[in-house]
Amino acid sequence: MATAAAAAAAVARGAGARAAAALLGGRGSAARGRQRAGPARPLCTAPGTAPDMKGYLWERYREAKRSTDDLVPSIMNNLLNPDAIFSNNEMSLSDIEIYGFDYDYTLVFYSKHLHTLIFNAARDLLINEHRYPMEIRKYEYDPNFAIRGLHYDVQRAVLMKIDAFHYIQLGTVYRGLSVVPDEEVIEMYEGSHVPLEQMSDFYGKSSHGNTMKQFMDIFSLPEMSLLSCVNEYFLKNNIDYEPVHLYKDVKDSIRDVHIKGIMYSAIEADIEKYICYAEQTRAVLAKLADHGKKMFLITNSPSSFVDKGMRYIVGKDWRDLFDVVIVQAEKPNFFNDKRRPFRKVNEKGVLLWDKIHKLQKGQIYKQGNLYEFLKLTGWRGSKVLYFGDHIYSDLADLTLKHGWRTGAIIPELRSELRIMNTEQYIQTMTWLQTLTGLLEQMQVHRDAESQLVLQEWKKERKEMRLLIAESRDVDILLRLRKDKHRLTARTSPGQEWLIQGGSGFSIGPFTQQTPTVTGVVVLMQGWDEPGPPISEASC
Repeated sequence: MATAAAAAAAVARGAGARAAAALLGGRGSAARGRQRAGPARPLCTAPGTAPDMKGYLWERYREAKRSTDDLVPSIMNNLLNPDAIFSNNEMSLSDIEIYGFDYDYTLVFYSKHLHTLIFNAARDLLINEHRYPMEIRKYEYDPNFAIRGLHYDVQRAVLMKIDAFHYIQLGTVYRGLSVVPDEEVIEMYEGSHVPLEQMSDFYGKSSHGNTMKQFMDIFSLPEMSLLSCVNEYFLKNNIDYEPVHLYKDVKDSIRDVHIKGIMYSAIEADIEKYICYAEQTRAVLAKLADHGKKMFLITNSPSSFVDKGMRYIVGKDWRDLFDVVIVQAEKPNFFNDKRRPFRKVNEKGVLLWDKIHKLQKGQIYKQGNLYEFLKLTGWRGSKVLYFGDHIYSDLADLTLKHGWRTGAIIPELRSELRIMNTEQYIQTMTWLQTLTGLLEQMQVHRDAESQLVLQEWKKERKEMRLLIAESRDVDILLRLRKDKHRLTARTSPGQEWLIQGGSGFSIGPFTQQTPTVTGVVVLMQGWDEPGPPISEASC
């Protein structure tokens, strides 16, 4: 998957390789333009018949350091663009005839106040309906506690990051609001590897009872925070409780905030507080329509809620821009269930019983399924490009089963890229790759003196890896990102996704001569910071 992290790692690997090439007398950029006193000595060649191995190894180390320092300025001149598109597969915009969109966190982005609203409402439901102690009301939502992609062990009540190889990232395991010591984690799981049968399946759901749950959508952030806060309260007060019951109660409370309309009512009552206004959204939708592109909207949100939000960011005539609008679709079931028919929603929000023979422009439909959608529209294959924010619920099936082109809107990427573009991050990553290469070449020296030096290098490498994994240890990164824990999501390989961080679209001109591009020409405003054209909604 061509993610920002992969791109940054590639830059660092390239830098490390160039540094190693320079040390070996190659034609790396650090070697070019620099006078050399004589032919380079291969890194693995020991000096003389009675070598001072310690001195020899540390000299190679210093040479590698100098080469890395020489490379950093050139890397700083080729930074990753925070507004870039990352694509797995080339495509031509002239081949795309139909554009589809999710609503929440795709066409519409919410301010930081929304997660506080969800947390507080779910917390109150726990107290009022599930009889949880009143004292948990003292806990407030912490937006810096965690991000998407974390796993929660329901049986053990611990939250953690698990990498793509099913290994727990030590130092990221939390019970309540406290870090679980590495030794305890290793004892708990008999190592740091989590077997496949305990992991979430492809759709982010547990495939082995109540073992592991992965939190993938943006709305899950307050759920993780609430789970941890209630766990913390029980632990602090020595209250015996069943973790499975707690997980279910919190899950039900978060769900009820949505299905009981608590969240929708609050947003509709104060649109400007909760929705980030992006004036470019209407411009891009109008531009697509003007160039003859078909457009559709498929969302799980209810009709009146979507209507008020779209009126705010697009205008009262927003439905004229879309050829098909589907609400309360119940994704991901919408993409797999062949039984549920569409129902028409009238202007008053009342469901009609008419049999649907055609999906009409300007009309709103509820429920339905993708197979009926394809039958009624004839929109199939690679001529469709669909944007969503949830890799599993929005995008996976569309790519694998139906051949649609898909684009993931991932707002976290923008702040990640800003971190990756800092000199401290680049310096650390470049030196990490170079030092790893040096270790690989010098490991042939097995004498005791050499092994002591190599152990020191390994210790330094471990410290650098922790430094990169925990950005809070780098001052400049703290100024750019206030997260306590930089826990990035685990993603499944083999998908075709366009990835972009931010909100608000701006699309370039469409002509028959539109070149083949790696992605879509889309520029997005930063989701994580206020400023034009985003309103002052603390977005």
